[in-house]
Amino acid sequence: MPPTLTPLSTIQNVRLPGKDATWDITISESSGIITSITPHQNPNSDKHAPLALPALTHPHIHLDKAFIHNSPEYTQLLPATGSFAEALSFTTEAKQLFTRNDLLRRGEWLLAGSVAAGVTAMRAFVEVDHTVNLTCLEAGIALKEEWKEACAVQLVSFAQDPIFSTEHGEENRRLMEDAVRRPQVDVIGTTPYVEMTMEAAKRNITWAIERALECNKHVDFHLDYNLDAGKEALVWFVLSALTEKGWTVHSTDKRVMLGHCTRLTLFRDEEWELLAREIRDNNLPVSFVGLPTSDMYMAAPSSKSHDRPRGTLQVLEMINKHGLDAVIGINNVGNAFTPWGSEDPLSLACLGVGIYQAGTTKTAELLYECVSTRARAAIGLSPLEASRTLSQGDRADILLFHDVDDTGCNISRPRHGVAGIVWDPPAKISRDVVVAGRLKTSGSLCPRTAYR
Repeated sequence: MPPTLTPLSTIQNVRLPGKDATWDITISESSGIITSITPHQNPNSDKHAPLALPALTHPHIHLDKAFIHNSPEYTQLLPATGSFAEALSFTTEAKQLFTRNDLLRRGEWLLAGSVAAGVTAMRAFVEVDHTVNLTCLEAGIALKEEWKEACAVQLVSFAQDPIFSTEHGEENRRLMEDAVRRPQVDVIGTTPYVEMTMEAAKRNITWAIERALECNKHVDFHLDYNLDAGKEALVWFVLSALTEKGWTVHSTDKRVMLGHCTRLTLFRDEEWELLAREIRDNNLPVSFVGLPTSDMYMAAPSSKSHDRPRGTLQVLEMINKHGLDAVIGINNVGNAFTPWGSEDPLSLACLGVGIYQAGTTKTAELLYECVSTRARAAIGLSPLEASRTLSQGDRADILLFHDVDDTGCNISRPRHGVAGIVWDPPAKISRDVVVAGRLKTSGSLCPRTAYR
């Protein structure tokens, strides 16, 4: 059940990153927009003031496959080898058992945990194919409507299975043709690498781009999910197809997301420079999403190999060195593709400190952006040039971090600034979430903070 949200007009006595003393945030109750941020009048009141930051975003998460491992119906499908082939096979078996009630229950687990963590927007994938038909999509539509006040669910009609090869390709494509035209669907998603041939993979890409332009939808590809230097990187075909079809920032406000792309970790500097130039020179609204918990678990050679590299997009380098738009996302929780990790994006930002050797305060702040404001912009819910901090005129989606005792020992430990939050994410109980100016409380409010 979605949480109760209480409308606010002001949030008083909060800390803001990079600013001294404490501040009051005024919110329009009619629009949910921040109308002003002004200094708090009591200069000595900042000892227990919470840190206020932009709310979190899931730029790429699978709604229908979440928490399969937490459901008793699927105990026979726990990983035995942990391979990618097994994950595909076990997930196909699991999908044969999906029911509407099961999908709604597991979807609510994901939404409730995400909102409690501070997520107010997500791009959620639901599969459409001959196994599940439109069951996952219909459950996703119901969840999107039920949870719309607490979280903006951007729904992806997703073809995990081939649509141009195998005996089921034509049926899968026919179902997708129906699904993508539904008004509740915001994004067309496909997986070109599951096709049986490179020709079929390219037809898959072309079909998705053409339908997205026709239906005025975003497009999102699971792409180049391998670490094989001998395989053609399909990213080049995607860019050329977008250019050929006239998909530019001037022709549409819809965006293109490329997920996983582990094959690109084998690129040399000159290939990265060419990729960035292709996107820039052709005004392509392309973003990349690294999915480290899945990528590092799945994108690996056979266990029989003594050389077992791991691959995930070097997101911070893509941003800082090559000027690309890139973010990070959870992808899966509690299933054979990703049996480890939680739905909390801050846990992913924290992991990124180690993955990217990003130990400075500046890089920690960038990692927070990659699961908050940058992620929201990448999926088209705010402009790319939107403020990376809370500002007047922003939608009041705010995450507040309190210093609370989560040990049961009557001891609370502060975290200082954005970096402190990323390096050691505080428990959900210490977080209060404001969605468009309406408060979802954790139940452990700091008495020095006034919500009105």
